[in-house]
Amino acid sequence: MLCDKKNAKELQQQYNRAWRIIVSITKHCISDAIIRRRLFQFLRLRFQQYTAQKTLLPSRLVKRMTDLITQQAFGTISDPWIEPRRMARTKHEALYLSKEIQEALDAVVHHKLPPSIAGIRQDLNGLELVRLFALTLLAPQWADEPPSSDTVRAAFAQAENRAGSLPALFTESGKKQATILVLADPDGSTFFELRILRALRRMGNKLIYAVKKNYYFMAPTIADVQEDPIFAKYCKDAQILEQNDVSKNELLKELKAHKFIIISDGTRERLNLYRVSVTFARAWKEADCILAHGWRAKDIFLDTSHEFTRDIVCFWHDSDGFHIVKKEHSAKSHKFSEQDISDRAKEIIATMRDAHRAKKTVMFFSCIIGSIPGETALAISLATVFVDDLRKKLENVLIINPAEYFVPGMDGDDLMYMWERVQRSGEIDIWRFQSSEDIEQSFALLGRKVPPIWSGKDSTYSTGCTKEMKIALDVQNKNPEMQIIGPDPKRFFRRGEYGVGKYFDAHIRRWLFSLPYDAKDIYPQEFFWPEYTTDTPASFTSCPPFMPLRLASLSSKAEKKDTQVLRTASDVLRESSGVRSHFWYDFLLCAAPNFCAEPYLRPLWRGRGTRHQSV
Repeated sequence: MLCDKKNAKELQQQYNRAWRIIVSITKHCISDAIIRRRLFQFLRLRFQQYTAQKTLLPSRLVKRMTDLITQQAFGTISDPWIEPRRMARTKHEALYLSKEIQEALDAVVHHKLPPSIAGIRQDLNGLELVRLFALTLLAPQWADEPPSSDTVRAAFAQAENRAGSLPALFTESGKKQATILVLADPDGSTFFELRILRALRRMGNKLIYAVKKNYYFMAPTIADVQEDPIFAKYCKDAQILEQNDVSKNELLKELKAHKFIIISDGTRERLNLYRVSVTFARAWKEADCILAHGWRAKDIFLDTSHEFTRDIVCFWHDSDGFHIVKKEHSAKSHKFSEQDISDRAKEIIATMRDAHRAKKTVMFFSCIIGSIPGETALAISLATVFVDDLRKKLENVLIINPAEYFVPGMDGDDLMYMWERVQRSGEIDIWRFQSSEDIEQSFALLGRKVPPIWSGKDSTYSTGCTKEMKIALDVQNKNPEMQIIGPDPKRFFRRGEYGVGKYFDAHIRRWLFSLPYDAKDIYPQEFFWPEYTTDTPASFTSCPPFMPLRLASLSSKAEKKDTQVLRTASDVLRESSGVRSHFWYDFLLCAAPNFCAEPYLRPLWRGRGTRHQSV
């Protein structure tokens, strides 16, 4: 919508809707007329600035403006919707238990039954799901005015007619356990989402329920899951994962142990796949199907030409009644199941054991494969030619070269999951890590000079090799006879974490936590630490420019450490542009105005004299 000029009218309508939401929230949260009038003036100015270029998603705009309002109203980032959400869940439970709903849910439709018990069971499961889908969509309007039995039956009949064979996607899982990622919607129908989850769980599916990290209107949050008695009642067997960066191994272990886990998507806005947490991204990768409801999900998934890597089922209700649509995954995408990856690992382990029976030494070669974007094919060639030359020099040695097992379509998560099983098998005698000399020799074998992008590179540059060094040291503690060859292990541990779906480092995360001090002891509570630093630096784009960061009383020791923070922040700022740079400047200026004279920050203030004075 932002990129297509033809949708300018529709985009403006979305902005207008966002403004109506902002006005409504302001009237609800601010009771003082004078403060409300002043805040409206400021919000109107900000709104015009945000929408002038038409580069900001309307949902992001609502999030930013809501932060400004709640901070002025409550003095902190509070949750004004916590009680309305609880009341809605209580009302919906009463609606579900009402006589009209129970009779309609239990009613059996008279039609020709399948010839087998399994077929009958599948039909009944599909019938129950469709009725719960319809209830989920209609609950907000039925909660205050309970419907008649005829109204409920008519709504169920329409949903059953329009659903067709789609419910079979979720009811055929008796043959194979499917993993379904269910997305919560901010329409307040959380109770019926829990009923859908319970039904899917009973049908044998593995479930991942994605809620919000913190308040987003009527959408359920992690705090709701932990504190609300409705969740305690209907999610007894669920495991809550609060971490934002769960690894693939950890996620698969939890799914095996509990079959039903609850995560947050790491955001406080309508689903934004660019800003979701690593945990949510990995959950998406492990899911076989995405189930989402409401018009917001329809806008995000169906009203776009983008093709997704997973099948998506959306159901929603509009003036024309009930709708349910499945969007097929992209034909170019391929999911490697856990079984596929495990089978590949077992084959490699079997080869290593056969080599040991033949009295051979097993060497594992860790090398750069995809850490340099766009150089994957060359990296494979370098590793292959080097290992081939090494095999000519070494007698009675089996060399495991990851480049020979590289499978197009596998990302860093899949490969590391496979190789970790191999590496922890205890079958490795020598673990060799690629050095810069090895790379230079590989280019010489290819008859080429070393290009600038490869100069000085070694395995310490690779995120994957860094993880493998950690595994190697752990294995060596259990098996002291294993030899590690290559760069000093101390040089490895400067790399980041994988970006999900990539071979190279993830975007800088928890950047303040990586500094050699406890920043929580330096910054006061007014900084709202958990909200603005546990996400990527881009999360500071939502930091209100007038946030009361009272840092004038910092000690001289803290000021030195604060200089380190700003030096890191300024590096990120130089790589930013546009609106993001604008807000990073606000953050730096508010956070530590005492450092205006720092030479490494002076370039940030060029051309901003008027802005500096206004702040």
